[in-house]
Amino acid sequence: MVGLGTQDDARDAKAFVAKGKITVPMVWDESFESWRRLGIAGQPAAVLVSADGRELGRWLGRADAHEKDILKLVG
Repeated sequence: MVGLGTQDDARDAKAFVAKGKITVPMVWDESFESWRRLGIAGQPAAVLVSADGRELGRWLGRADAHEKDILKLVG
């Protein structure tokens, strides 16, 4: 799992990660190209993609609200 940051500048994103005690690796895309390619219109959102690139699931809203559904897919 990786987090994808796009909304803030990189410094603000790092502060958000530290404040939220986020432990997953984060990547930064200031171009929003990743959002366009994934069809993400806003945040928070989660897209689960398999190692071979197949989309397994998509959720809008906080990931913890969808935790049970996400865990079913990842086993």
